[in-house]
Amino acid sequence: MEENQDVKITIVDRDGVSHTIDAPTDMAMNLMEVVRAYELAPEGTIGICGGMAMCASCQCYVKSNHELPEMQDDEEAMLSEAFYVKDNSRLGCQIQITPDMDGLEVELAPES
Repeated sequence: MEENQDVKITIVDRDGVSHTIDAPTDMAMNLMEVVRAYELAPEGTIGICGGMAMCASCQCYVKSNHELPEMQDDEEAMLSEAFYVKDNSRLGCQIQITPDMDGLEVELAPES
């Protein structure tokens, strides 16, 4: 039986407050769902499309040097239309929480 593997993730919320949290790797959660679970963004301001890469409400800036999964076309298309996009922008709903994500640091993009 594999041990429950939590990873430590640091999320800077939209007020600039840094939260280091434990995120489970065994629940197939993505970063957007973790932000919602920990209520690090007001209800209704993140994950509005339900994690389908159809809105940019979960856009975040990746601060750490993690090897993230390649961006898929729908994520790239969404970010090409979003506000406040930077070189390190990703949609949180497209980043799965895996053991590789230990130590990940992200900052939530401003609400558009």
